[in-house]
Amino acid sequence: MLTRRVFLTAPLVASPVVMAKAAGRFAGFLAGVREEAAHAGIRPEVVTAALAGVTPNAHILQLDRHQPEFTLTWAQYRSRVLPEARLRAAADVYRRHATVLVEAANRYRVDPRVIIGIWGLESGFGAKTGGFGVVEALATLAYDGRRASYFRTELINSLRILNHGDISPRGMSGSWAGAMGQPQFMPSSYLRYAVDFDGDGRRDIWNSLPDVFGSVANYLSRCGWRDGEPWGQPVSLPPGLTLASDRDALRPLGAWQERGVRRIDGTRFSRTDIRGAIVLPDGPGGEAFMVYENFHVIRRYNPSDYYALAVGLLGNAAS
Repeated sequence: MLTRRVFLTAPLVASPVVMAKAAGRFAGFLAGVREEAAHAGIRPEVVTAALAGVTPNAHILQLDRHQPEFTLTWAQYRSRVLPEARLRAAADVYRRHATVLVEAANRYRVDPRVIIGIWGLESGFGAKTGGFGVVEALATLAYDGRRASYFRTELINSLRILNHGDISPRGMSGSWAGAMGQPQFMPSSYLRYAVDFDGDGRRDIWNSLPDVFGSVANYLSRCGWRDGEPWGQPVSLPPGLTLASDRDALRPLGAWQERGVRRIDGTRFSRTDIRGAIVLPDGPGGEAFMVYENFHVIRRYNPSDYYALAVGLLGNAAS
């Protein structure tokens, strides 16, 4: 039997002097934020309300400094983020919200299924948006984080959002790193891409599904989505064909077809003029995908081949 040794030690408690100095440094940091916000034209009362009671969150710092480092294969990642329950849910939420999804997709000329895929991966179709106050999270990371300059910029951007009146400080919740709402936009992305799709005067990516769908659609559109073209598809490779996975090696499908590449059911491609590249997420012998220009647009949301493939496959399950 394995015996585990447990060592009990007295907790370390900072002295009142140390705590006072730390509080003073954070107060000085917030004073600088207030000054910067004033220069940005943000109303003082907005800043006061947003920063009221904000203190460094030790849990956020712990999460930032102890992020787990591990490598998943594509097969492991796929089974983790695309369980059968999530694939079934994609079809269900698409049916229930088809009207507004299609309206948003038509306005921005994108594929509604990809909106579903991003929504599903980012927040479980709105079920998991994070339980942290965004202002406190960003202030903590800007004050004592590894990327202080980046998070300070995002903190000021979060105050700009509050200044516009789209959400209250209490309602501005998100992840420990400041990603907000159902599509998990950082404040800078919100300012660039969030839209008031339901026409109520606010861009509410926390509670309004029309705003969520419209904002994701606008993001894809402005990042270069090609209307009427797919993101990608599973393919079969002929025996003996040696390829390296290279999302940037775009060639006409006719050229791939000449090398024996086929759709997953073994049939020839319906069009040969579209340019695609082969992605082998688990290397030779594993699954193979033909990906197109729109695959690169999805990667603008999250620069991971695994993520973009999962978005596309989850969206496919919705139809």
